Amino acid sequence: MAKSLHTGSSPVTSTMLRMVKTTYGEIKKLSSPEAAYIAALIDGEGTIGLGRHNKSEYRRPGVEIANTDFKLLKWIKNLIGAGQIIRKRTYNKKHAIGFCYRICSRQALNLLIQISPYLRTYKRKRAELVLKNYIKLTPRNGKYSPKMLLQKEKFIKSFFAVTQNKIYSDNLTVT
Repeated sequence: MAKSLHTGSSPVTSTMLRMVKTTYGEIKKLSSPEAAYIAALIDGEGTIGLGRHNKSEYRRPGVEIANTDFKLLKWIKNLIGAGQIIRKRTYNKKHAIGFCYRICSRQALNLLIQISPYLRTYKRKRAELVLKNYIKLTPRNGKYSPKMLLQKEKFIKSFFAVTQNKIYSDNLTVT
């Protein structure tokens, strides 16, 4: 049995860590208070998603935090050691200028490993789904067998079914 990294309903196991940890997706090691703070920001101001740049790409994990405080997002970027900050477009002169911190792919997976024990909203279930399924359903060469592609589509569908208003299933593993 894999050793659990925290007590709770769905722990991140050491087996999951070995599956996800990669040298090319490394980020800085966060202390427990830092990981909890970032998790709280994601619970309140952020999102855990599966995005893509264009329709021809397969989806990849991403974590975003939106805020009007650029210094806060810059501090987060420096703390994590990866990601980017983009300026959000404002359509109304009355609105404050907003920014978004974004981290994608393997770096996002490694961030989720560190913060998932501290997430308290439906985003925790999304993080657990990604950590349990994304690597095993994503070939490194991008060439999917028909069976693997069907499993990946099922995973994506189950991921987007987990929302604030509708948290699906106690069993988060896609088979």
